[in-house]
Amino acid sequence: MNDISKYSNIEKELPKLPELLLNTIQSDVLEVKSIDKSCDKYLDACSKIPEFKDAYYVVFSKYIDKKNHKFERFIFLGKEGEELFDISGAEMELYGLLSCTNLSYTPEYKSSVLNK
Repeated sequence: MNDISKYSNIEKELPKLPELLLNTIQSDVLEVKSIDKSCDKYLDACSKIPEFKDAYYVVFSKYIDKKNHKFERFIFLGKEGEELFDISGAEMELYGLLSCTNLSYTPEYKSSVLNK
């Protein structure tokens, strides 16, 4: 597990993020991205899953390869980081649904990535 925190403002932006998710995101085990609410994929998902309209972020593993995607779980979060629901990779793909977040990398994380 990485000892360097990834984001400097995650607790301010997502104050209701469960501690387990916070720790795994901060240690770069899991990734968090914003949902692009203007894309067709989002609108389609809302018509199939009503609670999708309340989702602002999704947590996923960036280490799962495409071959094993169907075994993955995506955790959808509300505006303040509260956990809303999860969906399996067999039910949906994230491609085309994600956008950048308003989270800022810590200087230590930036430095560690540049030195790899």
